[in-house]
Amino acid sequence: MTQYIIRRILLIIPTFIGITIMVFMVTRFVPGGPIERMIAEAQQMSVSQSNYSRVNESPLSADQINELKKYYGFDKPVLVSYINWLGKVISFDLGVSTRYYEPVWDIIKSKLHISLFYGLLAMVLTYAVCIPLGILKAIRHKTSVDNLTSVIVFIGYAIPNYVVAIILFFVFSSWLGIFPLGGFTGENFHELSFFGKVIDILYHSVLPLVSYMAGSFAVMTFMMKNSLLDYLASDFMRTAIAKGQSFRRAVLKHAFKNSLIPLATHFGHNISFILMGSYLIEKIFNIDGIGLLGLESVIERDYPVVMGTLVISSLLFLIGNILSDICVALVDPRVKFE
Repeated sequence: MTQYIIRRILLIIPTFIGITIMVFMVTRFVPGGPIERMIAEAQQMSVSQSNYSRVNESPLSADQINELKKYYGFDKPVLVSYINWLGKVISFDLGVSTRYYEPVWDIIKSKLHISLFYGLLAMVLTYAVCIPLGILKAIRHKTSVDNLTSVIVFIGYAIPNYVVAIILFFVFSSWLGIFPLGGFTGENFHELSFFGKVIDILYHSVLPLVSYMAGSFAVMTFMMKNSLLDYLASDFMRTAIAKGQSFRRAVLKHAFKNSLIPLATHFGHNISFILMGSYLIEKIFNIDGIGLLGLESVIERDYPVVMGTLVISSLLFLIGNILSDICVALVDPRVKFE
């Protein structure tokens, strides 16, 4: 198993290079880059300040534009620029933002705790709800409890999580006013006591967490139910009950662990979701996390931040796939890595 994990870790390197080089090339060839955005901003500033009549003329000289291209590495060939960028990434330097003019890692670090809070809490709540609910639906298959919960789960599966976020925001925040209109904390957060701050954060996180759980909640619940149903109908379950074990003990001792295998394979995807979350949900609820940062960076052509968030998300996804394999090996003794 150790050799298998080492091989998978080594495979991260070419996969990471393949992902990042494709996105890096796209950022170089897509029109309207950060230099063009800076020129447009300087042009608008010139027009607003001094009745600038020559709108189509660039307010920056050719030497200034060349200096900007040299500073951000746009004066070199794409492959040379990528190698230089990759060398900086290896030394933990993600570059400088063309929008905030700050180190990319400092910007990401300032928003890291928000994304980790929502991501970890959403994942824990999803597993804590989906596994017991899936077991209940499998044991009470085709009963009124199963049918009623299936309707709720199917609605959550059919509606995208950002649509759920819009509905929750409109009904419970805008219309009824039960929950705040957005943000991670309230305006008087720093004036509250410790427990007051905890309550304030949880109060602001109710609707975003429900929106985060909407999509994966349905998928994982049915994965758990269908997997457990297969094992409840297996021969070893009938043998265990025939030997005198209670149905509950047979389920928990024999069927439950085996039914976790599909959820273990899905674990890797959830790892990357912990940090990146959903940029649409963060946009709707005005949560200043990494997902919203990535969306705004793409819109504003802030390519260093785009590449910085890509580095983190791609590494998390690749590491998550390895963790999924390890989880499968832990719950399924038939899996041997040789």
